[in-house]
Amino acid sequence: MSKRIGQPKSKPFWVHGLFAVVSLYFFLCAINVMGSGLKSIGKSTDWIANAMAQGDNPLVALFASVLITSIVQSSSFTTSLIITLVAAGELSVGTAIFAVMGANIGTSITGLIVSLGTMKIRRQFRRAYATALMHAIPNLLTVLILFPLEWASRSLPGSNGHGLLMRVSMWITELLGLDPGEKPTSPIKVITKPVVTFINDMVGYVTESVTVLGVSVAVIGLGILFVSLLGLVSNLKGALLQRLEGLFSKVIFRNDFFAWISGISSTVAVQSSSVTTSLMVPIAGAGVVKLRRVFPFMLGCNIGTTVTGVIAATANPTAGAVTVAVSHVLFNIFDNGIWYPLKIIPIRLAKWYSGIASRAPRYALFFLLTIFVIIPIVGLVVTEVFFYSD
Repeated sequence: MSKRIGQPKSKPFWVHGLFAVVSLYFFLCAINVMGSGLKSIGKSTDWIANAMAQGDNPLVALFASVLITSIVQSSSFTTSLIITLVAAGELSVGTAIFAVMGANIGTSITGLIVSLGTMKIRRQFRRAYATALMHAIPNLLTVLILFPLEWASRSLPGSNGHGLLMRVSMWITELLGLDPGEKPTSPIKVITKPVVTFINDMVGYVTESVTVLGVSVAVIGLGILFVSLLGLVSNLKGALLQRLEGLFSKVIFRNDFFAWISGISSTVAVQSSSVTTSLMVPIAGAGVVKLRRVFPFMLGCNIGTTVTGVIAATANPTAGAVTVAVSHVLFNIFDNGIWYPLKIIPIRLAKWYSGIASRAPRYALFFLLTIFVIIPIVGLVVTEVFFYSD
């Protein structure tokens, strides 16, 4: 049957592939551009270190860590900062463990922001948002379990003020013989550095204010993120979809174990769970990966992201720093160990809420603002004013 006159000719497979690769590159650049701008703001005011090192209040440590990680969009940055403060004696080990829990919550925000870029197509947004929630929900639930358990166990007889997670971490630290090492450079940061440097330099010509520069760079990064996301999704839905679907379903995501290993290895390779989890959002949203395989991948990413903290600790191997890094590993092992057998709970919660958000997108924004901004800020204020004020 002959083609209809005037019917648009579909692009060849290689064209879709080329545009998808270019979009992917700028997608990765956008994440690092946003992080660069936001970190510039924090470094110019020193508010990040001040907020993290304020007192020995577990709630302040938790909420401050959630807020900081949400802003800089990097749990690796926050975890490394926590470990550095412990090594310098500015933050106690017990409080640092609560801060690490907050970093595990805050790291989920990048994927949720990325999912908003698919909001115009309801079915696609529902899958993408469910994917992002499959990273956020287990982290939230694990903190709801471990935070009160760790806090309450500090008061048990013979605990010496040490929580259960802290005591196990200290015991493991005593058994480990870790040699000092240098933190490896993330390959993602290497390949995106030219774009990040170019944008910082261009904005630097316009303003000398570090704060204005940071805000401007972050806004530019956000714009690049959404544009590149549209390009990535549109080409994934093109000729690439059928070919990639076979590759993902038969090789990378052939079963839960392979999906889990892929999450660990990819996160270790790029040294950023924000990159790997947020990249999975448009891929699953386009239908390339089935949602049932997304969950073990996200759990694997949580394990993979602990490597950065371990490396940061071994670069300055004080007992306290290593203990915090070990606690981060144990937290995510517990996260995997409890929620994979009970995966029906977070998966159903993610699908349920993504269905609501796809019909009324304001609920997606409500979740984002409530969990990552409103609750941390209100929690910080209430805790300091009513519980820890002089």
